[in-house]
Amino acid sequence: MGLGRRIGDTLRLPTKPGRIVLVVLVVLALAAATGGAVAVQAPNVLSDLGLTRAARAEKDLPTPVPQLTGLRADAPLPSSAGLGSVLDPLASSNALGDFAGVVVDPAAQAGAGSPTAPLWQQSPEEPLVPGSTGKLLTAAATLLTLDPTDRLVTRAVAGAEPGQVVLVGGGDPTLTALPEGSTGTYPEPARLDDLVAAVQKVTAGQKVTSVVVDTSAWTGPVLAPGWDPADIPGGNVTPIVPLMLDGGRLDPTLQDGPRTTTPAVDAGEAFAKKLGLSASAVTEGTAPANAKPLGQVYSAPVSSLVEHLMTSSDNVLAETLARDVALSRKADPSFAGASEQVLAALSQSGFDVTGAHMADGSGLSTEDRVPPRLLGAILAAAAAPAGPGEGTEFLRPIVSGLPVAGGDGTLDDRFATGSASAGRGVVRAKTGTLTGVSALAGVVTDVDGRLLVFALMSNGQSPATVRPRLDTIAATLSRCGCR
Repeated sequence: MGLGRRIGDTLRLPTKPGRIVLVVLVVLALAAATGGAVAVQAPNVLSDLGLTRAARAEKDLPTPVPQLTGLRADAPLPSSAGLGSVLDPLASSNALGDFAGVVVDPAAQAGAGSPTAPLWQQSPEEPLVPGSTGKLLTAAATLLTLDPTDRLVTRAVAGAEPGQVVLVGGGDPTLTALPEGSTGTYPEPARLDDLVAAVQKVTAGQKVTSVVVDTSAWTGPVLAPGWDPADIPGGNVTPIVPLMLDGGRLDPTLQDGPRTTTPAVDAGEAFAKKLGLSASAVTEGTAPANAKPLGQVYSAPVSSLVEHLMTSSDNVLAETLARDVALSRKADPSFAGASEQVLAALSQSGFDVTGAHMADGSGLSTEDRVPPRLLGAILAAAAAPAGPGEGTEFLRPIVSGLPVAGGDGTLDDRFATGSASAGRGVVRAKTGTLTGVSALAGVVTDVDGRLLVFALMSNGQSPATVRPRLDTIAATLSRCGCR
């Protein structure tokens, strides 16, 4: 397929004054309370966020008024023939390259991993390179393995020598050196200042003379098979170690800014500086057995991290969560071990992982392969109405974190023109983009109020050509009763 250098999904935050954005959102996280999904319905209009109310009136742009309403439990179900009549012509385009996809009714889901037959499908079993839609596997395995209230921890303990402090990485990439009140890219980050304060309180009257950086929590290579080292300065990833600041970003406020090649040492030097030490006081090593605790700080809950992962497509966060799955399952916390355990966790929960192979937890590797059937099954389980004993509510953060077409995350600048524009504010989906790889997998409500899941994958053609076509297919589902 000639995959070559990857592009990577990007997250574009904050608009400039005057930029037109769609403010209609779809909300899908209240099914556990209502017995079904919930949607926000609003007029299909644009609002200029940079204009005053008076100026909007002058431009004759009505302000949308969202209405929270439950999706109809008896909404008509599209027929396979009806969907085929509108999707087959779009899916048969040679411009899509090697294409596969499914459309699924999540209300027919019998529980995690027990889907009914797709309403529409094309080569549903074909394993293709998923790009960042591979994060759906990691997110689902995380939520099925860990407690949603679990938090990632970074610890400081006493070293083997007097005055020595060991900074022990626990796999929290959200740890930040930014002061309280300053915001980076992660929600509710653990703060290095809080850890320093804890250490200073415990060691009051004792001089701290050195810092040891401990990254022994994980094993194996720091870059996965199928990764390009150029992705580090390119802003897609940093060496995967259990200690870093702000996902290894050189500028913690830039989602896709350049990353460091030495994330653990950088974190140790920032820690040392806050303790009044120079960079030369930092070495790498391991904490003594039964070392005296000096302090610890925690990330946001796992459920919040998964939501952020879906919205921002953060590769480093995905790799961290995959290793937590491996550790929870008492397996090797390496790329190979984490990838194996993500698939094992899904299989144990009833998902058919036949044909799936992951070399990492983020989908950044060109060696990853996933059939669209599996992506559809995961999303259908996450979006299915709650039922006794099914446990689908544990997967809800996958759906609530999906980017909104034309609204936020990696879809903020998609669905902008032509037939695809009908999907703005209606489609929510996870993107996947590498060189020669385009994928889109998510949920959409059709004109009859029926919630549908879709997974669309293309290999072998430029994303510049394919992505608008995938957007059009998803938008077509939003306009189609297809009975």
